[in-house]
Amino acid sequence: MAGHRPRPRKSRRLETRRPRFTLPSLPKLPLQRIGALLVGVGAPVLALWALAALLDRPIRQVTVQGPFERVSVMQLEAAVGDLHGSGFLGVDLDAVRERVLEVAWIDEAVVRRRWPAEILVSVSEQVPAARWGETGLLNTRGELFVRDARHVPPELPLLSGPEGSEKTVARRYLDSRARLAAAGLGLRSLTLDPRGSWRIELSNGIEVRLGREDFDARLRRFARIAAPLITDRVADVAYVDLRYSRGFAIGRAPADRTDDESRKGSMTNG
Repeated sequence: MAGHRPRPRKSRRLETRRPRFTLPSLPKLPLQRIGALLVGVGAPVLALWALAALLDRPIRQVTVQGPFERVSVMQLEAAVGDLHGSGFLGVDLDAVRERVLEVAWIDEAVVRRRWPAEILVSVSEQVPAARWGETGLLNTRGELFVRDARHVPPELPLLSGPEGSEKTVARRYLDSRARLAAAGLGLRSLTLDPRGSWRIELSNGIEVRLGREDFDARLRRFARIAAPLITDRVADVAYVDLRYSRGFAIGRAPADRTDDESRKGSMTNG
């Protein structure tokens, strides 16, 4: 066996197989249809935008309408501001209305567009229904719309009370006025003091003290029982006090008031 050489071993080469990933095939997009759809949607939008730009022309005129008894046209023009040159569609009508409502004595305001380039402002003024304290005025809804009026109509009824009680006092006034009118009496003033006590002054000068409790029941008692007793004795009566559970007290007027009433009666009769 001498001289025999071993055969060389063949080396095996290991082949590593890499995994193959196959992407899913995407469906073919109908590009022509999509393009047509975009054009179909975009064309109306573009047309609307062009129409809005065409209609949003500059404002050429601002017209203010109203009674103008307490408010001047110049005040309203200053509140509206300079709208000339603003866009007819772009102007903020709510903001203009809020500025107008801030003017004293303005109760309501309507702001609208009028084709082709005009803004119309219509206002209504407050109607004073009662005085509030020395210089305030209440409207028909019992709202304090002027705190420091330069002119307070003296013929209006006088209402007063703590801060924030305006509507409560106004409601009481309306209810009391109707009940007293049925008894043939007028109401000159109604007062709510800081302690919550109510007091009425009649148009004949007599004071009606109602206190803090049972306002309605006490007023009914006065109209039904006390009022007929004092109708023919107005000059002799200063007040009627109903702050009792079942009755009332009548206070006599001072002698000087009685004499004054007697003199007025004599002058009238003469």
